[in-house]
Amino acid sequence: MAELKPQSAVSKMLNAAWIRPFLFLVFIVVAWDLAIRLFKIPAYQIPSPGDVIAVLRTDWPELLRQSWPTTYATVCGFALSALFGIPIAMLIAGSKTVESYVYPLLVFSQSVPKIAIAPLFVVWFGFGIIPKVISAFLLGFFPVVVSAVQGFKSVDPDMVDLARAMQGSRFQVFCAVNLPHALPAIFSGLKVSVTLAVVGAVVGEFVGSNSGIGYVMQRSIGTFDLPTMFAALVILALLGVILFWIVDRIEKLVIPWHVSQREDVIFAS
Repeated sequence: MAELKPQSAVSKMLNAAWIRPFLFLVFIVVAWDLAIRLFKIPAYQIPSPGDVIAVLRTDWPELLRQSWPTTYATVCGFALSALFGIPIAMLIAGSKTVESYVYPLLVFSQSVPKIAIAPLFVVWFGFGIIPKVISAFLLGFFPVVVSAVQGFKSVDPDMVDLARAMQGSRFQVFCAVNLPHALPAIFSGLKVSVTLAVVGAVVGEFVGSNSGIGYVMQRSIGTFDLPTMFAALVILALLGVILFWIVDRIEKLVIPWHVSQREDVIFAS
């Protein structure tokens, strides 16, 4: 058999995990610019990529300063979602009685639009950071609970019986069997939750705030400053990607043994 030739530097770079989404992003930006030029879309409807990049370059310090309140509210809301969501999921998965009482109410709560009840948080807690944190928590809470419940319920009963037969206590069985088996599903919910928490924080800033990316967007809409609004959307997208990446890195550190973390997974039909 002929020896395989080593990959060139260009081929290695193109096969890198980070370069592919970057190339696709460049394609989207180019298509965006061409669509504006071909269809002659006015700037008051859709700004050109050049205008958005100019705003990002000139107003970057202000946008970065406004992103801190949004980031803080997002992280706090997400942390509360994990802190309360996982224990509640454990109770729901471990007790049919708790599930019959609590689970339907959780599903019912998701039918209520958060933008409709966000003004109540402003009335109750003022214009501080608390309404934003609550909005982020409410949007990020449900995915954590649903994913964690699914993970805990999918534990193989035979493995639990084997651990109990080896004289393991309930806590030992939980730490050795239930929790490791449920962690992949829990992290799936956490990755969804962290991106929804960004949306929740912005919803809270829309309702009542004098700082944050949501406030910048609301102000830009009022003045028809679309380049600034699109620049704020870019900041929000970057925030969501960074937080998702952090959770994904934590997942790789916590469950490196899971099949989803292997780089040589082959999908066969």
